[in-house]
Amino acid sequence: MSIKLFQITTSGNIPVETHSTTLDEAARELSQGYYTTFSTLGQGTRVAGLHVHLQRLYSPAAEHMLKPSVNEDILKIRIAELARGNCPKESRIRLVLTRDEGVVYIAIQPFKSLPQHVYDQGVRVVTAELARNDPRVKDTGFITESAGQRKRVGGNVFEVLLTRNGRILEGMTSNFYGVVENKLVTARLGILPGVTRRSLLRIARGEGMTVEYRAPFVAEKFDEAFLTSSSRGVVPIVSIDNAAVGQGRVGKWTKMLSKAYQAFVEERSESLLE
Repeated sequence: MSIKLFQITTSGNIPVETHSTTLDEAARELSQGYYTTFSTLGQGTRVAGLHVHLQRLYSPAAEHMLKPSVNEDILKIRIAELARGNCPKESRIRLVLTRDEGVVYIAIQPFKSLPQHVYDQGVRVVTAELARNDPRVKDTGFITESAGQRKRVGGNVFEVLLTRNGRILEGMTSNFYGVVENKLVTARLGILPGVTRRSLLRIARGEGMTVEYRAPFVAEKFDEAFLTSSSRGVVPIVSIDNAAVGQGRVGKWTKMLSKAYQAFVEERSESLLE
C-alpha cells in the first residue's frame, strides 16, 4: 500500500521522496525520534485519543528541552489536510518528531481495516525475549532494533509478544491481556502504555472485571487472551507459540470488550475539523 511522507512546517506540508511500502520503512528513513501511529474514523474526519497520541511526541520533547518545528494546534491542522486527501476512505498515520532537530514528519497511507474473520476466529501469535530500552517512550530506534523479529509477522503469525524472563510484557505493536477466571491480567511495568489500553481497562472495570496488574507467564493457562492497538481495536488471540489459548476460540469476555470498545470509540473520538 503506497506511503506518502511529508515534512510538516508552519506554512504547509512539504512532500519528501520515499520508496517505502510500510510505515516502519518510512520511519527508518528519518532521523531517530519519537513517534505515534493511529488511524482515522468517520470517513477520515475523526481520531480516537488524538490529544494523547500527540503527547507521545510533545511530552518527551519537553522533557529534553527540544522545540518541535510546529505546535500541537498546527499539527492537527496538517493531519486534517492530509487525511482529507483520502476521504471518504480512512487513513493510517504515523507521526515522527526527530530527536536531533525537532522536525515533525507525517507518513500516511490509505487504511484498510482487518478482515472480519480476524475478529471472529482470532489470531496466532509468537513470543520473543525482547523488551524496549525505555518503555515510557515510543522511539523509532526500537523499530530498527526489532526489525528481525518484525519479519516473523505474516502468514499464520499476527504479532510477536515481547517477553522478559518468561513473562509477557506487550506485543511488538500492541498491548497484551490475558483472562484468567474472569480477571483481566496485564503488565503494568516495562511496557508502553497504549492509548487504546487506557480506554479498554476503564471499560473492563465498568463491565465488572477485576484488573490484575502483573506480567503473566508465557506458559500460563489463559481462559482467553487478546491484543489492543489504536488501528486494530481488540484482536482475539487463540494460540500463543502454537499452544491453544483456552478452548482455541474467541471467548465471551473478548467479544464483549470488543463490542464495548467500538461503541466507546464512536462516541468519544475527536474531530479533526474543529
